[in-house]
Amino acid sequence: MDALRSIWEGFDFTYLLSILLGVIPSLLCITLHELSHGLVAYRLGDDTAKRAGRLTLNPLKHLDPMGLLMMLVFRFGWAKPVPVNMMKFRNPRQGMAVTALAGPGCNLLITIVFLFLYGLLLRPLSGSAVGKTLLELLELTAYISIGFCIFNLIPVPPLDGSKILFSALPDAAYWKLMRYERYGSIALILLVWSGVLGRPLSRLIRGAYGLLFPIAEAAFHLMNG
Repeated sequence: MDALRSIWEGFDFTYLLSILLGVIPSLLCITLHELSHGLVAYRLGDDTAKRAGRLTLNPLKHLDPMGLLMMLVFRFGWAKPVPVNMMKFRNPRQGMAVTALAGPGCNLLITIVFLFLYGLLLRPLSGSAVGKTLLELLELTAYISIGFCIFNLIPVPPLDGSKILFSALPDAAYWKLMRYERYGSIALILLVWSGVLGRPLSRLIRGAYGLLFPIAEAAFHLMNG
């Protein structure tokens, strides 16, 4: 019993908290991002994601282990792509582009909502340790979400930006590029780890977050007069 008490008292709960503060926002951003893809595809006539069980809020259905690790380390990454059969769309390439855009669009909305909540709750929650943790969670979710949004707009397969860009290409070029989609993840990992993509992308994300942060300031003034 004394040994267990000693372990309990010596455990670094701040480390556990820092992990949770990274994992929870990442799971939320990933889940809603992929769910948005599936829902939009379903509304456009493709039930592939629904039949695969991907129209769910269960984050385990949407996780890509490497993509989640990238989000925790670099604040941007990817999820397991929702299966889409573009041939079920009335206009396949246009439907694919709209479906792809739904994910980043959802993440932008998450950032706006969480920044608004952060500003709205800043004064009421800042007086306690628990409140400050909740505020940190709100702000981190907003930041991770805009990072996820911008990262996924990069026009490199399998990211959403490639599907949006490729939809404007001639048919022959479109289908040729889509055949190489599975190799994109390897290229992305190399680009991020080497710093070629990571550093400029981080600056872009910070800039976008700074442009959106006045939403929190407006919410604060709305709450406090």
